Amino acid sequence: MRHTEYAYSVAMSIRHGLLALLERGPMYGYQLRAAFEESTGATWPLNIGQVYTTLNRLERDGLVRPLPENDGGQRPYEITENGRADLAVWFATPINRTDRPRDELAIKLALAITTPGVDVKTVVQTQRTATMRALQEYTRLKTRGDDDLDLPWRLVLDAMIFQAEAEVRWLDHCEASLVRHTRTPRPTSATSRPAPEHSEVTYERS
Repeated sequence: MRHTEYAYSVAMSIRHGLLALLERGPMYGYQLRAAFEESTGATWPLNIGQVYTTLNRLERDGLVRPLPENDGGQRPYEITENGRADLAVWFATPINRTDRPRDELAIKLALAITTPGVDVKTVVQTQRTATMRALQEYTRLKTRGDDDLDLPWRLVLDAMIFQAEAEVRWLDHCEASLVRHTRTPRPTSATSRPAPEHSEVTYERS
């Protein structure tokens, strides 16, 4: 189920990403791939097969149309009016949490806690090290101050920084929760509870 949701989420984002690029003007496959990666700061690389597969589906749905081949043998595509309407709906519709793939890290930690023999603390620390390393790299890119970092790329970079910072805070919370859980005494079982004391009964002789 998770792989199905992830594939659907990725496919929808590529679909509308290509429509948004074609709104700028007709492009062929390699132009679309380069423009997509440039717009997202190369954080989401595409292979050319994904591009042409998506274009075929968009053409099938009447959202794009192919144009005659150019002198170089490439066939550009242009967006249709139905494509513009579909793109407008996408931009106007908020992205719901349920539309995004499940958080693999949260699932991993949940399974680590319930799997015998797994050192959950080490799992948390390993992930924190990797996330901190990524956060430092994102920050380095942002503070580099190059003029070639345009606004779309800066916004993508900011999102990656915020997500990494949030992940580090969540990992800290997980570690603290593990410590509290370890220190919390477990309730004694019924078999280990002391037997209730019985009051001594005295009988009067008649």
